[in-house]
Order: sequence, then structure tokens, then C-alpha cells
Amino acid sequence: MANPASAAALLMLLALASTSSAQLSTGFYSSSCPGVYTTVKSVVQAAIAKEKRMGASIVRLFFHDCFVQGCDASLLLDDTASFQGEKMATPNNGSVRGFEVIDAIKSAVEKVCPGVVSCADILTIAARDSVVTLGGPNWDVKVGRRDSTTASFSGANNNIPPPTSGLANLTSLFAAQGLSQKDMVALSDGIDIKPRVRDRIIYSFHDFTR
Repeated sequence: MANPASAAALLMLLALASTSSAQLSTGFYSSSCPGVYTTVKSVVQAAIAKEKRMGASIVRLFFHDCFVQGCDASLLLDDTASFQGEKMATPNNGSVRGFEVIDAIKSAVEKVCPGVVSCADILTIAARDSVVTLGGPNWDVKVGRRDSTTASFSGANNNIPPPTSGLANLTSLFAAQGLSQKDMVALSDGIDIKPRVRDRIIYSFHDFTR
């Protein structure tokens, strides 16, 4: 993760822009699952200690999830008889990873308070903890998200920036999430995306704003 501070700022913005803020609060689980934050943090820290790259991978999972239907954990869903999941969409296939870490976090949280914490909140908290573990700033995570019961394969293909995106398409996709071109550059520099894609975003933006 090249710039944890930039990633932190954009994750906070993305989490709020992609979710109805009326239902969110930092104390949502204060009574029902007060140990959720320490439980998530423990698993995230262990995963990053084993493989430092995993922190950036979790941030990418969150980023890709929020770009489709909001931050609702729809990216975590497998294919069913009624819908095709998002995992095999072009921007995700061979790109997103770390599902096993989120599964491990979910299992750990279920042991502490079964049936209480949503996967959407787990992924949001895990993204924050990844940034902090890698040396970035800390912030209070607002929680209370509900998990999606369906996914959108077409939404993943249409809303998540693919490796071939040019500046105009990138700008449009980020604008749809309430993010500016400066936000786009900061987030692209802050997560572990393919170097040629990151460089295309940054250099194109610099050329565009000269």
C-alpha cells in the first residue's frame, strides 16, 4: 500500500457515500457485540503479519464491493441458481483476493456474538484495520450496514474500473460514487493495483490538469 493516509481518507468517504448514513453509527454494536472491533483487528493483524500484501488486498475488496450496489458485501456472495455473483466479473477475476481472511473474521465474530454482525460491516472494519496495521491513520468506523442477498455481475462489469480504462471512463466511474478526480488519484495510489494501471491514472490526471 503506497499511501495509507490517502487510502484512509478515501475509504471513509467511499463508505459514507455508498451507504445510507442515516442507519450508521459508531455505537451500533455497543450492546449486541461490543467485542467485534477487537475480534476483527486480531484476525486482520495475524493475516497481514503472515503476508503484508494482504492489507492492500482487503482494502481492494472493500473498494470493489462499494462500487457495486454500495458497501453491502455483495462481492462476497457466490453464484446461486437465481443470480451470478460478482467474483468472476472482469474487474474482479484474478484481481480481488483475501476472501479467506474475511471468512476467518466472520467465523471469529460468530463465536463471540452469533448472528449479529453483518459481513458488510466486517469488511468495512477490516479495511480500516488494514490501513492502520500498515501504518496509516485510525478513524472511527460507522456501522449498521445490512448484507445484500443478491449480487450484480453486470454492475461489477459496468461500475468497477477495469485495467483498460482511460481517463474519461475512470472519471465517470468515480464520479458515480461521489468521488472526484483527485480522489481517484489518491485511492489509486493508496491501494496495491497493477503498476501500469496506477501509472496510467496518475499520469493521465497530471496531463489533464496541466
